[in-house]
Amino acid sequence: MKWERIPLGPLQTNAYILADADQTCVIFDPGSEGEKLVRYIEEKGYKPLAILLTHAHFDHIGAINEVVEKWAVPVYIHENEKEWLADPLLNGSAYFIGKQVKVGYVPQCLQTRKPLTIGSFTFELLETLGHSPGSVSYYCQKIGAVFSGDVLFAGSIGRTDLPGGNYDELMQSIHDRLLLLPEETVVLPGHGRETTLEAEMDTNPFLNGF
Repeated sequence: MKWERIPLGPLQTNAYILADADQTCVIFDPGSEGEKLVRYIEEKGYKPLAILLTHAHFDHIGAINEVVEKWAVPVYIHENEKEWLADPLLNGSAYFIGKQVKVGYVPQCLQTRKPLTIGSFTFELLETLGHSPGSVSYYCQKIGAVFSGDVLFAGSIGRTDLPGGNYDELMQSIHDRLLLLPEETVVLPGHGRETTLEAEMDTNPFLNGF
């Protein structure tokens, strides 16, 4: 089982593909450049099973339509943001990029109190609220990594000045959810390079005192 990071769009939002040996895969946060992403998946010979969203800001959802049109896979999201996919005012595209991002498919709401299993992939779902009201991080014990979206970055944390953001809630999420994972856990963030929880606890200025 392996993961691949694919930065997409003007904000270089990280889409991730987690693939197993049989070429089945799940796609995290397909944020933009749908044709490019579809072509990449086809060239690799991957067989998508689902789209998993860490949250529904426009730069994390912009390529969903192209992927679903190609493979008819389900889209999973926290129930707090299920309405955001089709609403440019809620997902922020109406304000930030001058064009509307609308996902034309009804998502499935995550049941965060139990693990999510799709094919050979199993994730522990962590409600990591604060950057947005429905932020979810996906911990995969098999690969020792967490797909954290815009909650925790290498040397930084997610912004909290957008609608529904809350700094205290974000810090509590990091402390009560992410930092309880093994220190060697690889953090795969929504922007920038990967890191580890151990590295962030040692060097991230926002985590001093944790």
